[in-house]
Amino acid sequence: MAASHATSRRRDPTLVRRTLIGYAFISPVVLGLIIWTFGPMVASFFFSLTNYKLLKPPDLLGLQNFTDLFTKDKQFINSLLVTFRYALMYVVLGQIFALSLAILLTQKVRGIPIFRTLFYLPVVVPFVASALLWRYLFNKDFGPINGFLQAIGLPAVNWLGSTDWALISLVLVSVWGGAVSTIIYVAGLQHIPEHLKEAARIDGASNRQTFWHVILPLLTPTIFFSVVTTVIASFQFFVPAFIMTGGGPAKSTYVYNLNLYDKAFKWLEMGYASAMAWVMFAIIIVLTLIIFRTSDRWVHYEGEGRE
Repeated sequence: MAASHATSRRRDPTLVRRTLIGYAFISPVVLGLIIWTFGPMVASFFFSLTNYKLLKPPDLLGLQNFTDLFTKDKQFINSLLVTFRYALMYVVLGQIFALSLAILLTQKVRGIPIFRTLFYLPVVVPFVASALLWRYLFNKDFGPINGFLQAIGLPAVNWLGSTDWALISLVLVSVWGGAVSTIIYVAGLQHIPEHLKEAARIDGASNRQTFWHVILPLLTPTIFFSVVTTVIASFQFFVPAFIMTGGGPAKSTYVYNLNLYDKAFKWLEMGYASAMAWVMFAIIIVLTLIIFRTSDRWVHYEGEGRE
């Protein structure tokens, strides 16, 4: 039977035509990956091994750019630490806020689709426009946020001009724009079978006990996915820091990508900036692998343990 099937495939006169049509349909995606993704990656890796000032031909240096990053460049270490602090705050606060909001958006109340649309609007607003809006809201002199604080008897805060509050302000902006994580959690909550929650209530579990012992364990795959994507996004943070603070005050918001941008487009050190980009790529890969390796301890899938 296998031989006759192979013979029929060889004799199929339309096989070559259908194969060529299939390759033609996937060729735009394949060519796009090769030209716009893999090509620039290979080029940036080559430039990372050179002294490339953009206006002059690159001079091969080997690993000198990478060693200079860790031994001579103080701003590299500072921007990396600022990025880690930002990522830690954003990942923790972002997940808590997104999950809390998703729980509210899955309640069976009238008009909930309208609320879901409103909470997704921050994703639609361009980064530059939202950054300019938040810079106005955080203004220490006439910003609405300080106006509200003073109206309720609290002192005004120098949100973007204080080393204590500037990075926190950027974290709040990012949390506000975390509607994608909220939508992911909404989908995860809707996927949890109702009969499991009903069984817990019949056994006498309170709403809090049902959440901690039924909903949250079944939601861990969604949390895992959201944490991985949020960690990757947090290390690519750039636009709000560039628009709202420019890395200040006193480099307290000088995140890694802002440092990379200055090296590449202000000082035209393209080779050095390429090395920084590959270091960040390696950091993201390592952190992602760590999350994957530790996921077996806390991620639980429905039906695990069944024979």
